Amino acid sequence: MTKDATVSAQIDETVKNQAEDILKDLGIPVSVVINTLYHQIIIQKGIPFPMTLLQTPSSPDGISRTELDARLQHSYDQALSRQGRPLSAVFADLERKHA
Repeated sequence: MTKDATVSAQIDETVKNQAEDILKDLGIPVSVVINTLYHQIIIQKGIPFPMTLLQTPSSPDGISRTELDARLQHSYDQALSRQGRPLSAVFADLERKHA
């Protein structure tokens, strides 16, 4: 297959330099990487890696910030009053729940 087409793109110079430094260390020319990407696009009929926006919950478990604060305060109050449980018991419960 003859190589008679040119690809041109404007990218951030820092990103370009960092990527090219890594490729140089690997001994791989930039053109090989771009050519490989294009071939994978053809083979997979799309981008060969996920291109999605990550959904970040407002807080762990998707609960509201107010609920999270309340749970943390409750746990803190329990710790201060020594109402906690042994760590081994907590892990045993988790293992039973997810077994």
